[in-house]
Amino acid sequence: MEFQEGLMKFMVHRHTQPIWAFEKNSPSVAVSEVTSSPTRKWRIFSRSSSSPFSSNPQLKEIPKELLCPISGSLMADPVIVSSGHTFEAACVQVCKDLGFKPTLLDGSKPDFTSVIPNLALKSTIFNWCRNSSSEPPKPLDFSSAEKLVGKFMADHRKSDDELIQGVAENPVVRFNHSATDVTRRESHFYSSSDQSVAAVPSLPLPLATRPSSSSESEISTLNSTEEEEILAKLKSPQVTEIEEGVVTLRKITRIREDTRLYLCSPLILSALRSLIVSRYSSIQVNSVAALVNLSLENMNKVKIVRSGFLPNLIDILKTGSPEVQEHAAGAIFSLALHDDNKTAIGVLGALPSLIRLLVSHSEQTRHDSALALYHLSQVQSNRSKLVKLGSVPVFLGMVKSGLMVGRIFLILCNLAACFEGRAALLNSGAVECLVGMLRENELDSESTRESCVAVLLELSYSNLRFKGLAKTAGAMEVFMAVEENGSERLQEKVKRMMESMKVREEEAGNVNWEELLDSGSSSSSQTRCRLVAGMDRSSANSSEF
Repeated sequence: MEFQEGLMKFMVHRHTQPIWAFEKNSPSVAVSEVTSSPTRKWRIFSRSSSSPFSSNPQLKEIPKELLCPISGSLMADPVIVSSGHTFEAACVQVCKDLGFKPTLLDGSKPDFTSVIPNLALKSTIFNWCRNSSSEPPKPLDFSSAEKLVGKFMADHRKSDDELIQGVAENPVVRFNHSATDVTRRESHFYSSSDQSVAAVPSLPLPLATRPSSSSESEISTLNSTEEEEILAKLKSPQVTEIEEGVVTLRKITRIREDTRLYLCSPLILSALRSLIVSRYSSIQVNSVAALVNLSLENMNKVKIVRSGFLPNLIDILKTGSPEVQEHAAGAIFSLALHDDNKTAIGVLGALPSLIRLLVSHSEQTRHDSALALYHLSQVQSNRSKLVKLGSVPVFLGMVKSGLMVGRIFLILCNLAACFEGRAALLNSGAVECLVGMLRENELDSESTRESCVAVLLELSYSNLRFKGLAKTAGAMEVFMAVEENGSERLQEKVKRMMESMKVREEEAGNVNWEELLDSGSSSSSQTRCRLVAGMDRSSANSSEF
């Protein structure tokens, strides 16, 4: 008995190390032999889970080759693009829709022309997950991929030229996204922030780690106290305290991104809504600037619109001082980045004021108004409104005058993607105008030339009338010269357009082009008159179009 009792103590205290089920060549019941003496062996049994993936995985470092360069996570559906890089399929689709080419860590840029499923890598990723006892990644839905690409874009700011190139390569508007390349404002002394859209927080991904906080309750208490102090000042009967409150709100939401979420509360928004129309200039300017900062957070954009700010912001665009108009244009631009807000902004009447502000004395106001119009014109209802407002002749007049040519081309690319926009552009002499600019080399960069050709390419898909207008403008000679001397992308677009025109000509057969042109001559001449008149009214800062 003493020997057995001593032996049992030895068995209890002896360290054992079973073989886990996910180890290579392990049976369903693992057996590990532990030597208790030179002549005796003890067997210790450890039953594994029936699932091939353990519920308590031992995390291993993920090989970089298995991670998507954009999402930073294991790829569920890896694809190889033309340049040889591998990405998550959903991320590639979003990048193609936005015309966005990310700059990778090695400085290279992928080519998304063709996409091929990488089945070998997909199998490798699954085997790695099985061997490391990790759950295999789940395919990204389009919305999640869109947010990840938006975050990547926000972290890797691009120049306007790169943006224009992206739109020129893919001018057809897609309506299932809100994130775009145009998500930032330039810094200046009036600006409430150097960034118009904060980085979109990524969704939880497989094997992603999140920092933990040991003092969440303390932070929540501090946030609540800070909100109460600001709210008390905003509701104070003393003008000086109100001004101090809005200045504080503007400052902390500019320099502290974490404050934008918890300070965008119903109470703060309710107090701020009345202050943005204050008769005191300082209070009004700082209130609208603070609203711009709050709108930088993507989660706040719809909340702000539903709180009833749009009517007051649009009134400011019409009648406010130049300084507060600048902030109001920035707020409309920021809110327009969210798909759910685009239609509401157009319905409530922001479009005429934004068009008028394209000729504002403030450069920042002009640029924010143009970017707001670009995002708003991604919605069909707003494109129709812009056409009815007579904006197409105004935009063409600005292009001829060299005013914000790059941004105006972005808007024209959107308008050319719809029937009403194409008809208005053809009636306004867009073909003659754009072909002439290409002939005279009036465009100062390769990217704007690509955007110009992109608009013409969209128009070439419209109807037989484009063929006649292009022929009258001597477009074929210009296109051949551009194809010979332009960049590779420019050559590709011109080639596609010439092929499209050739197909149209074959389909046309014996169409009488002179009669076809004569049928549209009267409407074209009337539109040209409206072009001159429209530009005169814009120069006079008139709200009528």
